[in-house]
Amino acid sequence: QVQLVESGGGLVQAGGSLRLSCAASGRTFSGYTMAWFRQAPGKEREFVAAISASVSKTYVAESVKGRFVIDRDNAKNTVYLQMNSLKPEDTAVYFCAARSVAWLDTRAYTRGGYNYWGQGTQVTVSS
Repeated sequence: QVQLVESGGGLVQAGGSLRLSCAASGRTFSGYTMAWFRQAPGKEREFVAAISASVSKTYVAESVKGRFVIDRDNAKNTVYLQMNSLKPEDTAVYFCAARSVAWLDTRAYTRGGYNYWGQGTQVTVSS
């Protein structure tokens, strides 16, 4: 079992930055692909970014490319999402997700590809 706890959400003005963290339990964290998803009110949960187990590969959604960066520290069992140049449309609950596959494949960009989820952290961007 893997437990995920997100933190770092909050209220920020458009153009500002936030850094989300997701702390994971379990000794096999370094073998898991990690990802961030988000869900805005009335919308489906959507993929934001993913990172392979070895940190060698990352992928971010087109909607956040150039503004968001995903990273991880396997020694700290933590994955991060650095969000810059935030826009009101980035407002959502952000979820951390993990799966027991080390590499990125097509399922790494889908909600169904993940076994474990955090409770989410709210990010609100004001205009």
